[in-house]
Amino acid sequence: MYEYLNGVITVIDPNFIVVEVGGVGYRVIVANPYSFPLNDLERVYVQQIVRQDDLTLYGFLSADEKLLFQKLLQVSGIGPKSALAILANEDHTGLVNAIAGGDVNFLVKFPGVGKKTAQQMVLDLQNKLCELPFNGTDLVVEPTKPMSDNPALEDALEALQALGYGSKDVIRIGKTLADMPGQDTAAYVSAGLKLLM
Repeated sequence: MYEYLNGVITVIDPNFIVVEVGGVGYRVIVANPYSFPLNDLERVYVQQIVRQDDLTLYGFLSADEKLLFQKLLQVSGIGPKSALAILANEDHTGLVNAIAGGDVNFLVKFPGVGKKTAQQMVLDLQNKLCELPFNGTDLVVEPTKPMSDNPALEDALEALQALGYGSKDVIRIGKTLADMPGQDTAAYVSAGLKLLM
């Protein structure tokens, strides 16, 4: 079982990153690929999931994020992709507080989480998240450039759809994002998730 990879991020795709370690490129599925810097040496925490004939690495920015992912996988009805989509929203403190407080209305805003799954999250995890350190210091990123001729925004919208949000919702928030001052794709994804929530 892998704990983390120390390597260079050589590819950033809307669905994954590639971490090169010792000449080998590891394809790692992550919540927001654009939060990882291209061509930089990084430590990526990973969780290996083996399903029938599929072996997949899921990646995280921190050990705490990985632990939260593992907790989400304990919930009946939540698989790795759903757990990643939930973690894509950087307000991990809000997520933990919603589970601890039984706030089903907050939880159903995540893609793929219906009322039944939200209730199951509360039931399974309500008293199991106290060791997580999320304390309101999660990164808040401002949104970015206009949509016209803007590959950063296009990549961000594609990444949001890859996380499970519907194309209608993504197109709707795309118009709002296009009117915001510009930064980069990671900022678009973060801002888009806040709008979708």
